This record gives sequence, structure tokens and C-alpha cells, in this order.
Amino acid sequence: MAIDPRRLSVLLAVQRAGGVVLAADLLGITASAISQQIARLESEVGQRVLDRNPGGAVLTPAGQTLARAAERIEAELEAAHLELLRHEGQVVGTVVVGAFQSAIRALLLPLLAQLPTALPGVKMVIREVWEDQGRKDLRRGALDLLILERDSLAPPPTPSGAVDVPLMDEPWYVVSPRVVGEPTSLADLADHRWLAAGTGTAAGRAMQRLQASLEMSVAHTHGFFDYDVALAMVSAGLGSALLPGLALPAQLPPSVLATHLPGLGVRRLAARYRSTAGGLTPAQSALLELLIARAASLSGGRAEDAQ
Repeated sequence: MAIDPRRLSVLLAVQRAGGVVLAADLLGITASAISQQIARLESEVGQRVLDRNPGGAVLTPAGQTLARAAERIEAELEAAHLELLRHEGQVVGTVVVGAFQSAIRALLLPLLAQLPTALPGVKMVIREVWEDQGRKDLRRGALDLLILERDSLAPPPTPSGAVDVPLMDEPWYVVSPRVVGEPTSLADLADHRWLAAGTGTAAGRAMQRLQASLEMSVAHTHGFFDYDVALAMVSAGLGSALLPGLALPAQLPPSVLATHLPGLGVRRLAARYRSTAGGLTPAQSALLELLIARAASLSGGRAEDAQ
């Protein structure tokens, strides 16, 4: 039985995408071309490999067997590619990065698209984590880098055995329902109804600092951890919140105002890694440098320079 391995990659794309049309988009070819390749594959193996239904396409048992073979071939080719890069003296390795939502969107996903050109031998694995879990995962080696957020005027200390590399500073914004009106000074904020930011978060520390500076007594009703949730709550008129710039979409909901006021301070993003005798691996170090450059492109400079 002679099987063209290129057809196996097409079958694997159908499995991963869940349908012929979606697989065509994934591979950048037409759905008709996908169907032709599948038909030829079925002719080569003498069995049906795909069942089409209104909900998409499902691999038959024979198709699943071939898809597993395709995954093994893919893994072998990737290993061979990395070995060739090593022979060329290229940096090679996998770096697992933990981060929160706004950092993933603004920093890591654009960096992921940049890697094939900038660091072709480096693979980045992204994991969304809460900070408490992220710190545990970093200590036990499940993460190589952890992106943290800090209120720069009330930062917690860096624990022993860890190194924090500043990435960027970005301003806090007062995000409020439009009906409240746009504040012109910090004093105006005393009249706002506020959402409670999660305890221990950068937004929570920034809010505590603001309350203390204005001597506000705030009775919170609604609370949030996730910035997207906070924005939805503000849009629904439930209260105001302090949110960082990266958490705000380019187009705010029409019912929301975002105002930057002097004295609100900034959110600082930092990358943490374990302090070990061997230091960072070449892949980790190279990725960290790209991450610093990406952050600088957003902020106009490193965090320690943005005073």
C-alpha cells in the first residue's frame, strides 16, 4: 500500500479544524482541493477515512489511525528541523510562559507570530494563569517565565530565588459609565460608585492607594478579577473601575468613558524567572529579549526608563 504522506497532512488538518471548509481555510487552499486529496487517500488505502455530516466532518476508525500516523510524522519532521537548526548554531528549545489575559493579547500573541522569523528554533507555549497558581508553577518548573502585573507605587517584594525583569509601565485609567460624566481631577472620583477589584491584584492595590489618598470610604457591591468582566460591568452601569491601558479595547462601548488623570499612577508589567546557578537557557534568554522589545514597542521604552 503506497500512501502519499502529503495527503495525511490534509487529513490531519480536517481532524484539527473539524471540517473540510475550515481545513481549507487553515491550509490556504480550496475545499474542493481538500476533497480531492481525501478521495485519493481513500483510494490509496481502500477504506473510507472521513464521514461528512451537517455538523462537519468526522474521521472514521481508519481515518483516526492515519491521523495518528500523520502526527508522528509531523513530530519527526519537527525534531529533524530543530536538529538542523542546532547544526547551524541556532538557538533551539521550548519556553513555557504563564500570563494573564491582557498580557497574552498585547504581548505574547504578537510575539508568537514573530517567532518563526526571529527565533525559528524556539517554540513558545502560552498558558493563562492566575498569579498565585503561576508563582507555584514557576517554582516547580512547570513555567519558565511568568508575566506579572504590579501597581508601581505599591509593589510587593520579589521573593528569594526569583528574578523580576521590568517590561513596561502603562497608565491606570478611570473607566466609568458615561452618564457619570468625565472626571477632571482626582477629587471628582470621591463621588463615584466603585467596583471592587480582586484582593491582591494590581488593580486592587491601586484602588486601595486611591482610596487612602482621597480619604474615601467605599462600600463595594460588585467585584471583579477579570478586566473584561470589569469593562462589561461598567458598561452595564454598575460602577467605575481602575483599569490599565492594555485592558481597554481600541473601541470602547458607547456607554463607557476612559479617563487618564495625573496622580493615578501606573501598572508595571514584569517577567519573572527562577534564579538558578545555570541561569536562563539560551532559548529562554532569547525569548525574554524579544518580550522586552515587544513591550518597549508598546510603551516607548523599558519600565525603568518610563519615570
